[in-house]
Amino acid sequence: MGRVVHFEIAADDVARARKFYEVFGWKIADAGMPGMEYWLATTGEGEPGIDGAIFPRSDNSPPVRNTIAVDDLDAMIEKVKAAGGDVEGEKMPIPGIGDYINATDTEGNQFGMLQAAPRNI
Repeated sequence: MGRVVHFEIAADDVARARKFYEVFGWKIADAGMPGMEYWLATTGEGEPGIDGAIFPRSDNSPPVRNTIAVDDLDAMIEKVKAAGGDVEGEKMPIPGIGDYINATDTEGNQFGMLQAAPRNI
């Protein structure tokens, strides 16, 4: 079953947004992604919930985008298309995280899908 595992919040003023969300006790740190302003938000430790990120708003970014975990990204891309959704571009690897792609549901809401990279134990 696909679960929401990450969220993204688009901001006109990232510094202002970071300061605002810190009122909830979130720890917000620069993700260190080259050529991109992307701040990881840790929303809690050892309690239910998910973590996310804050990034600069662009013309095509949704206010909030949720990312759903999938076991087989290629198969899920086809299922989303068959169900009437759209997929944007090609899947992209995120080093140490997995493969990711943006999509849009039948109502025009954007979301992401992530197939986690295998973990070495």
